[in-house]
Amino acid sequence: MEYMNTAPASAPEQKPAEEPRWLTAEEQRTWRFYLHATYLLEDHLDRQLQRDAGMPHIYYGLLVALAESPRRRLRMTELAMSAKITRSRLSHAVARLEKNGWVRREDCPSDKRGQFAVLTEEGVEVLRRTAPGHVEAVRQALFDRLSPEQQKSLGEIMEIIAEGLQPSEAGADLPWLR
Repeated sequence: MEYMNTAPASAPEQKPAEEPRWLTAEEQRTWRFYLHATYLLEDHLDRQLQRDAGMPHIYYGLLVALAESPRRRLRMTELAMSAKITRSRLSHAVARLEKNGWVRREDCPSDKRGQFAVLTEEGVEVLRRTAPGHVEAVRQALFDRLSPEQQKSLGEIMEIIAEGLQPSEAGADLPWLR
């Protein structure tokens, strides 16, 4: 993941139409700290959820999305969009959650090809037991390390980045559309 000019010194003088905007040393530092922190945070949360509930972080997020939805159900495409994952990855995850008895699928009466994912009572109980430990892991790993001002700045920064990466136009190449 090197983002710097790596052309050999003896390369012929062929200048591309537009020179890449290489990262400055400070940008490179920031980028690497971002990668380091996000990888470690995701691993930390995955380990906590595997230990406490036998599930990865992505599955927990799916259960939460269903719990927060009307009638604890979402169309599979909406659930994929909520989790920012491909439909095939969602299908695999929901199959595992079904096997655990935490989710069930229901056919969509208005669209014969569509399906709903529905959070079961067992799934609700898993969330009830798991949420306190998970929120404490998030708090310790992230929020307790930041001042209120830093938390606000982080939220604003992440919102700007998310909005920039999620175009609203039709035909956008987003995971849940694949």
